[in-house]
Amino acid sequence: MKTYTNYEDLPKISLPLEQEVSISDSTIRDGAQMPGIVMKSHQKLQIYNHLHKIGIEKLETFVYNDRDRKAIKLMMDHGYEFPEITGWARANPADIDMVLNIDGIKETGILMSVSDPHIFDKMGLPNREAAQEKYLNALQYAVDHGLRTRAHIEDMTRADNYNFSFPLIEKIIDIDPDCTIRICDTIGFGIPFVGVDEPFGIPTIVKHLRDELKVKNIETHCHDDFGLAVANSIAGYWHGANWSNVTFLGIGERAGNAEMEKILLFLARRVEGFDKYNLESLVDFSKFMEREIGIRIPRNKSIVGNNVFAHESGIHSAGVIKNPFTYEPYPPEIVGGKRIFLIGDSSGIEVLRYKVQETLNEMMEVDIEISKDDKRLRAIQTDIQKLYNDEKRVSCISDEEILAYVKKYFMFKPMVYQDMHRKEEDEGSEDDNIQKRPDTENSSRGTKARMHDLVD
Repeated sequence: MKTYTNYEDLPKISLPLEQEVSISDSTIRDGAQMPGIVMKSHQKLQIYNHLHKIGIEKLETFVYNDRDRKAIKLMMDHGYEFPEITGWARANPADIDMVLNIDGIKETGILMSVSDPHIFDKMGLPNREAAQEKYLNALQYAVDHGLRTRAHIEDMTRADNYNFSFPLIEKIIDIDPDCTIRICDTIGFGIPFVGVDEPFGIPTIVKHLRDELKVKNIETHCHDDFGLAVANSIAGYWHGANWSNVTFLGIGERAGNAEMEKILLFLARRVEGFDKYNLESLVDFSKFMEREIGIRIPRNKSIVGNNVFAHESGIHSAGVIKNPFTYEPYPPEIVGGKRIFLIGDSSGIEVLRYKVQETLNEMMEVDIEISKDDKRLRAIQTDIQKLYNDEKRVSCISDEEILAYVKKYFMFKPMVYQDMHRKEEDEGSEDDNIQKRPDTENSSRGTKARMHDLVD
């Protein structure tokens, strides 16, 4: 009988073809084209440093203006082996010359649009043959000048692949057998399911390139317009691609690109023997992107969102307190995250006990254990639930508020009790006199009013 009681118990999958897979990043190229985003040179350098910490193999960048070239120089000056800095060019010699003018760049991508709307409407070419000639001439020029190449087969999931894209790729491989063929799912029409043929089926395209055209290096570049960018990228790996081109947080035009962090986590936690990337800086990287680049990260965004390791509901919180494996798919420290327990309208006594106990321990600097039946704890729970029952509260209870409740019920009241009882013991006769005075407050009860009776 199999038991799955901790992270190590869960089996991992293996890629069917057991090929080595790698990641190339386009955060400072395609990601920088996201509307409203402007990346300065020093910010691109910081992104480069984060990619280096993770262990990403390549990044691509534009080379067109002074900002691009300044950022490239800053990155080159660091002398890192990874990520390798590669160029990007349209299919003409002038663009390729700009790449060649950057010392240290040994590889460039070349844009080759293959769908009819791109060939005829965007580029204004008379026919497909003219497009093919243009692309092959540019590729030959790059190879003749010593560059490694990537052919970016743009809008392939809306193209006539059997009659145009595949024959073009055959000729590309004749010129450069090591050329990386990038399957560009430019408008996100790709489908990750086996058995889907052209133009949408990512598995079918990858298998045709690998088995029929004998392409050595296959890369996916998937957009997220239908929410399938990550699924299509993983499907590419599953059927034989050895590269995936991504952006951090999936930034990019329209709905963006495949999210690097999701693919990294999938490979690291779900695929057998895959441990070459360091994921511990992912949360820190996301905070940089939010703070410096202005990317707004939804609180429920997987891996890096503020709520990923936040627990509020009673059942979930109690489960995680006893064993994080119960409701957390991986430990937060894997990605540089931190577990958080929040008190809200669905919180139970167990998470409240945990938060109060944690607060007391920090205040007293000693280990204190509180019973969930402690009357003071139940009093705090009653106060909090009243806020929600009266519909006066629409947010979680902050740590500062928990601290105030702890001071009120666990610190202030016990000290008052202790002081007043001591006074009664030491000054019994005086206390008796006070109780007998007719004008004494609470005289109807025959007892002296204690300070804790007056506390709200």
